Amino acid sequence: MKERKEAATFMGNPLTLVGDEIKVGDKAPDFTLLKNDLSPATMTDFAGKVLILTLVPSLDTPVCDTETRRFNSEAAALGEDVAILAVSMDLPFAQGRWCGAAGVEAVVTLSDHRDASMGAAYGALIKELRLLSRAVIVVDRNGVVTYAQYVKEISEEPDYDAALAAAKATVG
Repeated sequence: MKERKEAATFMGNPLTLVGDEIKVGDKAPDFTLLKNDLSPATMTDFAGKVLILTLVPSLDTPVCDTETRRFNSEAAALGEDVAILAVSMDLPFAQGRWCGAAGVEAVVTLSDHRDASMGAAYGALIKELRLLSRAVIVVDRNGVVTYAQYVKEISEEPDYDAALAAAKATVG
């Protein structure tokens, strides 16, 4: 699998990302992730919806916490046609606990901890840490990527306004 050296940094330290970077116009790769109850979740489970995929290193870190809470607060304005999925390598149990403590109900948290397949398929798997890099991908109802941001410095927040605008434009 392709490795992209220095594709991301953490506190200025270079990191290698595994997999090809997803670009606007690409068909979004399917995924199999784990829900908080350990059942599988795939892209087809969200068929007919516009997806905002937020890939984060860990929900239990300040920036990931802030990002996920922000998308949760924005979810109502996006309507029923949009699903926001926050994906991390956290164990499903930890994700469920975090959601309860944070009051996050509009964002679906999913775990890629089992085999890191989404991280690799979306070019966001950090080789050195076996965590996901920070990225936001918007996928239309037909599974085509309409927006992609890979945050170079993973301790920084994504461009919320651009991602939300892309999702709204995709819904139409």
